[in-house]
Amino acid sequence: MDASSIPQVFFERSGRRGEKTAHMVKRDGLWQGISWQQLRSTVRLIARGLLTLDLQAGDRVAILSDNRAQWVQCDLGIMSAAGITVPVYASSTPDQAAYILQDAGVTALFIDTSAQLDKIMAMRTPVPSLKHLVIMVGDAPGNSDVLTLAELIRRGRDAAGLESVLEERLQSLTPDHDATYVYTSGTTGPPKGVVQTHGNHLFMMESCSAITDLAEGEVNLLFLPLAHSFARLESFLGIYQGWTTAFAESIDALARNMREVKPVTLAGVPRVYEKVYAGVHASVARSAVKRAIFNWGVGVGLRVSRLQQMKQPLPFGLRLQRNLAYRLVFNKLRQRLGGRLRYLISGGAPLPRKIAEFFHAAGLPILEGYGMTETCPALAANRHDRYKVGTVGSPLPGVELRLDEDGEILARGPNIAKGYYRQPEATAEVFLADGWFATGDVGEIDAEGFLRITDRKKDMLLTAGGHSVAPQNLEKLLTGDPLISQAMVYGDRRPFLTAVLTLDEEAARAYARQLGISGDTIAELAADPQIRILLEWRVQRVNQGLAPYETIKNFVIAREDFSEAGNELTPTLKLKRQVVTEKYRAELEALYSGPGKGDRS
Repeated sequence: MDASSIPQVFFERSGRRGEKTAHMVKRDGLWQGISWQQLRSTVRLIARGLLTLDLQAGDRVAILSDNRAQWVQCDLGIMSAAGITVPVYASSTPDQAAYILQDAGVTALFIDTSAQLDKIMAMRTPVPSLKHLVIMVGDAPGNSDVLTLAELIRRGRDAAGLESVLEERLQSLTPDHDATYVYTSGTTGPPKGVVQTHGNHLFMMESCSAITDLAEGEVNLLFLPLAHSFARLESFLGIYQGWTTAFAESIDALARNMREVKPVTLAGVPRVYEKVYAGVHASVARSAVKRAIFNWGVGVGLRVSRLQQMKQPLPFGLRLQRNLAYRLVFNKLRQRLGGRLRYLISGGAPLPRKIAEFFHAAGLPILEGYGMTETCPALAANRHDRYKVGTVGSPLPGVELRLDEDGEILARGPNIAKGYYRQPEATAEVFLADGWFATGDVGEIDAEGFLRITDRKKDMLLTAGGHSVAPQNLEKLLTGDPLISQAMVYGDRRPFLTAVLTLDEEAARAYARQLGISGDTIAELAADPQIRILLEWRVQRVNQGLAPYETIKNFVIAREDFSEAGNELTPTLKLKRQVVTEKYRAELEALYSGPGKGDRS
């Protein structure tokens, strides 16, 4: 497409697709379609409605909402009016939302429900720049200045005279204009707004499209939060390639929705594929015959997978076994996933090797990729004709990757964001000379050009659900309690977060006296069940101010304080995470494997 902005891509595609289905949503138990023409009209009316609110070019407009078709409509409407979209996770606490809205200088905010409106009203810090609130679903509360989305659209319909202004705004957009500020958690401080341009996303649409063979009208099931850059890419790709995007009702309804809409593409985080894997194994566990057939089929699939990855021909006998295995074992898995899936994409967190091997054996390769918000968001990916288990694939077309002297992955390409909003020092630390970006991850690039992530230079944790968590921020909150001396948050690639906590000696002894506990040493107090209960209450109090994926679900009480002498701290008293992890690894692992430790992602 010859377009210079995201809205121009949308209007070109919607003009071609006309009455064909752009979006599918489930209402009253039935899936209903929204045509490209309907979507086109709604986006223009939202944009004109924003102009009636005196939206200026470059103004920031936030969206605080769960996934729904209106999220995309508002996103496109904001950018069509030359505004800049600021996504906010629906799970954000009032304080987290307030920080982003204030830092970005947001002038208008779209929210989806009255519950989110309550969250905004509960913000401790007012946002001086925020002038307009628009609620997507339901009625606005009485005696308020909150608009409904329907009212905003009516305003746009009544403002036909602003069509020329809207067209001027559209035509003025260039690839260098800012499109969206996406806030990503910092490792030691508040989140930073990544400045992504229209050009960043135009390149990413083109680059990702070059490695797929999807046709117009293919069905994509979208369920990842649109506040995340991964889901946003999915949304933009749907526009660029003319897909029909079905919006999942919820993560809990995903399995049912897949059977209903029969998608061809599904982008997910590893936790989703882990659940499918666990469900398949649970379904065969109750029958010895089913289990034997299943294990045989998987064994055949794994042999086929290894030969395919080496680009070796399959022996005739193995081809026969593969065909039988597909009929007896893997076709059932395909039907659970809707029966038409060709593109299973994984990102946001590392995909466990056993999961990748199983799906590839089933003839459903998960195309794992790699990237981050600052790279809008992809750098590398596996593809059907170039695939290797245990890697995140090779660089996308137009992207350069190289390793620094210490093994850190450096990236360069038109998808690299401008930097961090109003943070020149933080920008200079990772957005380097000559267009290179320092990812903070350590990796290896093999002779065939496949990238393998081997370590994390920065301390950011990625949960199995794909959420980025800055452990230092949580540790600071935990050690703010007088009973807790030090803390190390744990949970990279795990379904929930845990921690190792040390007791403040004076505070612990004081509480022991109050509770009538006879123990005196830190080791004795750490083992006392009453101290444990007290700490659980204190941790729960910290959790109340956190998003669900940030909460500490369980913890280990260390037998002694972290110290330089114990090698847990550096000479400058910085925490040695690997040392603490190894020292308490058995106890930490027990928190994930004990009874009742089910899915908590």
